[in-house]
Amino acid sequence: MASESTAKTATSITEHLHEELLNSSDVEEFLDELARVSARNLSESGDEVLCGITLLRQRKAATIASSGTAARAVSQIECQSEQSPGMAASLEQVTVHVPDVNDEERWPEYCEAVLDQGIRSVLAIPFRLEGETKATLLLYSHRTSRFEGRVLTAAEDFVRQTSLALRLAVRFAHYSETAAHLRATLESRTVIDVAVGIIMAQNRCSQQDAFELLKAASSTRNSKLHIVAAAVVNALGQGPARTHYDG
Repeated sequence: MASESTAKTATSITEHLHEELLNSSDVEEFLDELARVSARNLSESGDEVLCGITLLRQRKAATIASSGTAARAVSQIECQSEQSPGMAASLEQVTVHVPDVNDEERWPEYCEAVLDQGIRSVLAIPFRLEGETKATLLLYSHRTSRFEGRVLTAAEDFVRQTSLALRLAVRFAHYSETAAHLRATLESRTVIDVAVGIIMAQNRCSQQDAFELLKAASSTRNSKLHIVAAAVVNALGQGPARTHYDG
């Protein structure tokens, strides 16, 4: 019966996260909900666990999610520290357990900072993601030896259950960012092409000559080409150039 109950709980969590993934506007919003779900499922009555999640993506600033204000303050210490349990878990892809922060010698500056926040034990577990993207579940407690035995096992099981949802969230974020970049590129290209056409008509010159005039104006004004092009288009008083494509 216990295993059946656990399976139902895992299914419930997975379904909730998949629904949240569909409803979230961005990966940050999803991560915050994942942190709250983690804290709720790994806390006990009268013994709250603080939860943070760090997400590291190529050429992106680190994303920090948290189950609340106190958890965010501690999680930010992870990203401000060159060496920490969370960083070690992320880079080495292993679970890092600190039963008593006061006795930990590997990360003295980090330990001093979290002790100032009243944290006495830490658990960092990496999510199983794809490629170069790294994410870590960070659990904090105000008492020592909070994450031992079955609690540690339950936390690792929880990360395994939720890694797929996080992989999907990261993949969706990548596709969304790629689409946004493509749209911005198309819009810039459109306004440049329209500006070139205007310059050709006004100066009775070739397309290449018109483009060179636009580049020269961009260089003289020390402004990006598409910004100068937009100014040329707007000077006609007909509004900005529109990009038409099938969305």
